[in-house]
Amino acid sequence: MTTLSLSTSSAATLRADAIVIGLAKGDGGPVVAAGGEAVEKAFGGTLGAVLTALGATGAEGEITRIPAAAGAGSLKAPLVLAVGLGAEPEGGFAAEALRKAGGNAARALAGTKKAGLALPLADAAAVEAVALGALLGAYTFEAYREKSTEGRKAPVKDLALVGAKARDKAVKAAFERAQVTAESVNKTRDLVNTPPNDLNPKSFAAIAVDQGKNFGFKVEVMDEKALTKGGYGGILGVGQGSANPPRLVRLGYTHPKAKRSIALIGKGITYDSGGISLKPAGANETMKMDMAGAGAVLGAVAAIARLGLPVNVTGWLALAENMPSGTSTRPGDVLRMYGGRTVEVLNTDAEGRLVLADAITRAAEEKPEKIIDVATLTGAMMVALGHKTYGIVANDDDFRSAVHDAAERVGEPSWPMPTPAELRRTMDSTIADIKNIGDRMGGGLSAGVFLREFVAEGISWAHLDIAGPAYNEGEVSGYTAKGGTGVAVRTLVQVVADMADGTI
Repeated sequence: MTTLSLSTSSAATLRADAIVIGLAKGDGGPVVAAGGEAVEKAFGGTLGAVLTALGATGAEGEITRIPAAAGAGSLKAPLVLAVGLGAEPEGGFAAEALRKAGGNAARALAGTKKAGLALPLADAAAVEAVALGALLGAYTFEAYREKSTEGRKAPVKDLALVGAKARDKAVKAAFERAQVTAESVNKTRDLVNTPPNDLNPKSFAAIAVDQGKNFGFKVEVMDEKALTKGGYGGILGVGQGSANPPRLVRLGYTHPKAKRSIALIGKGITYDSGGISLKPAGANETMKMDMAGAGAVLGAVAAIARLGLPVNVTGWLALAENMPSGTSTRPGDVLRMYGGRTVEVLNTDAEGRLVLADAITRAAEEKPEKIIDVATLTGAMMVALGHKTYGIVANDDDFRSAVHDAAERVGEPSWPMPTPAELRRTMDSTIADIKNIGDRMGGGLSAGVFLREFVAEGISWAHLDIAGPAYNEGEVSGYTAKGGTGVAVRTLVQVVADMADGTI
């Protein structure tokens, strides 16, 4: 596990294994970014020539290593690592560029014991961005690897931010936010990466209980008996084919000065085989990640509680395992959902909306001002937006825009999506109140339209379909790791922070 600190040392005098500087892409070649002045001075004006000779350009994500002996014998660190930032825009580097630089640096420093980050740290926002990126970039999931595995470098052990105003209150607060947020995102990544033989509804609920004890929020767990007594037909219907029974977990964080309230709801399918509507070969291997929405909600509530944000928050984890067996829900069955509405199930692989519908109805009974649900819900949203952008569906245009703005500010790409009225008609059932699927075209939107049916009047609601960015099977870049990404944790925390300061 990587530790991060604020250092008052100079980049030239810090005793470490490496010192990291930023490199901007200039018209005439690479330019050392703010924060690296002491290193540049130690090279006696030759740093630019050395970098150019090594082929450095300052392009985003580029990594160039320079032995201090190449011209900076006065440096205490034996190695300089230059990380590309891209061209510097007017007004300075954006937060996302700094987050990526921190992440790229941390990954490049794997196997190092101690390093200093002398990147642009002009203000508290920059400190938060670099710190968060570094801690996310240093993440690895090693729980199932032999400790003796050869050829694998351990994450950098100690990182120090050099050049920040370490005693400034705003900087200290930003640094703390980065640490808390990174820990929550990385814990969510751990959950998503955990194999389904170890993470099932019961064990997931136990983890939530532990986090509640550790971070000061209440946790209530409804087991299969309580779900049956309460009439939670959606969650029970999805989970009834599995040997691991479902759970509905309520997380409760309250603040004595809170005047606002929000419910966060996460889809928690700990493994999704598709049920009787079995997924085809090649589509099952990553289905441990189908609980990423619930993981994000747990991570967000933990961060919100630790940060003490003055908003009352309930989190709902709708947990089930979707398996085929003699007791599974069949295509053609009708489920009576929590609250009494009936759903004709025509595809048991459209199960996430069923557990979410129960949780949305239950959450709405407590009359929160707003509701956000998060789910790896549809492949259709991936077809529309790709692997790195999630879709936002809502019943309130202003709230949808506010969630989108919050997501963009924290560096989680998203896109507002519509809820066409005609899609509701495609889910009309001849025997029940609604079918769980509509037309294939626009399937990501139909799922949102289905969920909207269960949102009570007067509550602003948004649905985040994170099917694409929740699990990274592509290249590692910036602060995005392989496997679980922890997407949506930062968006949810930012939305609650915006509610606290009146922005939303």
